[in-house]
Amino acid sequence: MTVVSLENHDETLAVSPSVEDAADLEPAEQESSERVVINISGLRFETQIKTLSRFPATLLGDPRKRMRFFDPLRNEYFFDRNRPSFDAILYYYQSGGRLRRPVSVPVDIFLEEIKFYELEEEAIELFRDDEGLAKEESRPLPTNEFQRQLWLLFEYPESSGPARIIAIVSVMVILISIVIFCLETLPEFRDVPAVPENNANGSAHGKEPSPFTDPFFMVETLCIVWFSFEFTMRFLSCPSKAVFFKNIMNLIDIVAIAPYFITLGLDLAEHQGSSQQAASLAILRVIRLVRVFRIFKLSRHSKGLQILGQTLHASLRELGLLIFFLIIGVVLFSSSVYFAEAEDPESVFSSIPDAFWWAVVTMTTVGYGDMYPSTIGEIRWVSVRHRRSAHHSVTCSYIHRETNRRVKKTVSFPEADD
Repeated sequence: MTVVSLENHDETLAVSPSVEDAADLEPAEQESSERVVINISGLRFETQIKTLSRFPATLLGDPRKRMRFFDPLRNEYFFDRNRPSFDAILYYYQSGGRLRRPVSVPVDIFLEEIKFYELEEEAIELFRDDEGLAKEESRPLPTNEFQRQLWLLFEYPESSGPARIIAIVSVMVILISIVIFCLETLPEFRDVPAVPENNANGSAHGKEPSPFTDPFFMVETLCIVWFSFEFTMRFLSCPSKAVFFKNIMNLIDIVAIAPYFITLGLDLAEHQGSSQQAASLAILRVIRLVRVFRIFKLSRHSKGLQILGQTLHASLRELGLLIFFLIIGVVLFSSSVYFAEAEDPESVFSSIPDAFWWAVVTMTTVGYGDMYPSTIGEIRWVSVRHRRSAHHSVTCSYIHRETNRRVKKTVSFPEADD
């Protein structure tokens, strides 16, 4: 590159060689070999038309698009844009599609520049992936105005003030539901005394209290009313019913609501004496256990939980590899400690599978102390603990790095219409 000083003190940057023998070229070749001057805020770049024509869909590659910026007095194209960024943009044409951001240009500024010059979408997506930026996901909105406002109100808390209030109420209801789920298992609340009932002959016996008068049941009913209302509003206002049910968060909402109605039906059947009590109690325990999944509803309103979920999903391959190495270590160390302790009649390691538990707890925790080597196997025990430290450090460092990368890929929410 050579910089030539002009009379008007502008800079001219020559980036392509001149044609040595233009007279020998055909008219079409001569036209494509013509040089064009591009002025970027006073810094002139000179290149060939055929270089820009490699990407005819871009701003510089399409003659009709770039003609809007042509200055006939100076016979050049003038762009009042960022000058350091244009080095990489011109190299994109010269290299046939390789896009590299200059170190001195911030990511957001360079992204604005490549969008202004209308580079190909594939190149922009590759650049975003290289920089760890989030993909601009298309978020369809309902066409109906009232339906769109309702969808934004319940789906995107950042869209407006009332949407934030609804999100706060939803989080409070979720927390109350979780607290009730835990408190109702306390012995003082679980063992409800029977209600005495007098018979006609004067005898009295205890009657099981109605589950519908239980305060925990009443609070649970109010929480379910809110969950059902919120789910119904979002379902009625969603732009696509098929996409709505494919969303994992909506499936979690269904799982959080359904156990209440199933439990209510079983309680009604049991109260009327139309079902077997032992079978209904077994089913109720399983169904009530499903209610614990309501805690995942908090991830809808917590960006941190969403990032954690995305991190674990993106790290499944690496976590699987770490588990594979853990299995190798368990088999290796359990076999070693078994044969090291085989001569000891008081050894707690009666077999290799029996030593699996010792290897697992020693490699993943500090060990419970219920099983430990007492002879030469202590040397193996020390090596297992060192491997545990290495295993944990690798796992934590990778998850920390992946989490930081995911934090940069936070997606903004659409704004509500005024």
